[in-house]
Amino acid sequence: MGMPRMPAARSALRVLSLLAEQPGPVRASTIARELGLPRSSAYQLLQVMRDEGFLVHYPELGAWGPSARVQQIGSRVAAATRLERLAQPVLDRLVAEAPLPSTSHLAVLAGRDVAYAGRGAGRRSPVTVSRVGVRLPAVRTATGRALLAALGDDQVRALLPHDRDLAGERPATRQALTTLLGAVRRRGWATEAGEVDPSYGSVAAAAFDATGAPAAAVGLTFRMADAGPGGDDWASLGERCAAAARELGRRLGG
Repeated sequence: MGMPRMPAARSALRVLSLLAEQPGPVRASTIARELGLPRSSAYQLLQVMRDEGFLVHYPELGAWGPSARVQQIGSRVAAATRLERLAQPVLDRLVAEAPLPSTSHLAVLAGRDVAYAGRGAGRRSPVTVSRVGVRLPAVRTATGRALLAALGDDQVRALLPHDRDLAGERPATRQALTTLLGAVRRRGWATEAGEVDPSYGSVAAAAFDATGAPAAAVGLTFRMADAGPGGDDWASLGERCAAAARELGRRLGG
């Protein structure tokens, strides 16, 4: 079965492509002529695209141009692609050199969640939920805890101001979260033991960009049954994540 036709969506994308190639705003009549659209349909489409925040109208010129939102989307996509490309060799090396079968991942903070933006795996790597595009509560994951710790208490309080914001999570209170993040800062890397999957544990560390802001976290996930008693394997993996995060930071100019 073929893909359904979506002429309005196709026309909207063609409008954006046309405007992106022009040095300045373009009149609606020109847009209609260049794209072969009926003039009434072009006007309706432009109005909808303005209402949705993708276009701006210049009434003095009777012309249209792309909005700042379009530019922001483009810059965010470019930044995410750049981050993933810079991080992939770091993620692959981290997995290859880990003393336990592990999966590495790159995560960025998205509000109160972390969003996975990259992944490294080897032949014996465990299957994890850290696929690109998956989002999880930041307080539940090692990558999220590393990023929250890097933000500082004031910014964390702005994101999670009340105990009810932690309902169903561990830690379950603001005070417990502050204590946990303080330990992450002192150690230099974060942990999570069975809170995403009861069989798996994770360690992670934050990478900083040229402005000193936390750009992403680099993590390793492994089967807890493979980690020896006493926590030595956890510490070894945590230090490896911290070193990988520093390498990524250098690549980002940090």
